[in-house]
Amino acid sequence: MATKRLARQLGLIRRKSNTPANENLGRNKSKQLYNYVIVIDFESTCWNDGKHNSSPEIIEFPAILLNTSTGEIESEFHAYVQPQEHPVLSEFCMELTGIKQAQVDEGVPLKICLSQFCTWIHKIQQQKKFFFTAGVSEPSTSEVKLCAFVTWSDWDLGVCLEYECKRKQLLKPVFLNSWIDLRATYKLFYRRKPKGLSGALQDVGIEFSGREHSGLDDSRNTALLVWKMIRDGCLMKITKSLNKGTSFCYVGKFPG
Repeated sequence: MATKRLARQLGLIRRKSNTPANENLGRNKSKQLYNYVIVIDFESTCWNDGKHNSSPEIIEFPAILLNTSTGEIESEFHAYVQPQEHPVLSEFCMELTGIKQAQVDEGVPLKICLSQFCTWIHKIQQQKKFFFTAGVSEPSTSEVKLCAFVTWSDWDLGVCLEYECKRKQLLKPVFLNSWIDLRATYKLFYRRKPKGLSGALQDVGIEFSGREHSGLDDSRNTALLVWKMIRDGCLMKITKSLNKGTSFCYVGKFPG
């Protein structure tokens, strides 16, 4: 399908809506721009001794596929990643994240992890038949399915992965250049500043499940919050894009 025709079907040439997201609070959940979202929450190397000014390296890479119509988690990706610049984790890092040295030693370098992640993306795209795009402002009237990434703040994709890929001269998948900052979306929608992910969940009546600062548990709990916000009437929109212009991304080819 040609990009121009797909853009027309998705309504990208229509005038952007000026309706504030939080005006939907309390209504039934509205039709979402994205049929699926993938929640990501990295864990990285960290210290608390004041002596290390090094940039963080990803040590846990989780991703959760959430169906925005049903609230079901339909697939998960998870990998431990070997840090290359500082391969030995600090005691503070292990205590904070619960990640053991042996787990990262047995993990894979970020380059291989990104390849594994792209393989997972390709697989679920074949199954679900969705595209990634950052230029949607109104729900699609076509049968084209769309997917977007969700993070708690811009740090994961806008800082951590972005700069680690630059330092290590790794090719970052283009579909990771746009995402929904759920923290900013939450603040705008509910008109209050969240006290972290756990505090945000508590404020909407959800108890954090699992271990805080476990990337996988954080991602699952973030998915729960996304679903709660959707049910409250929040329209999930891309808040940050490093791409220039509108792009459509599919990894591989849909089976005929």
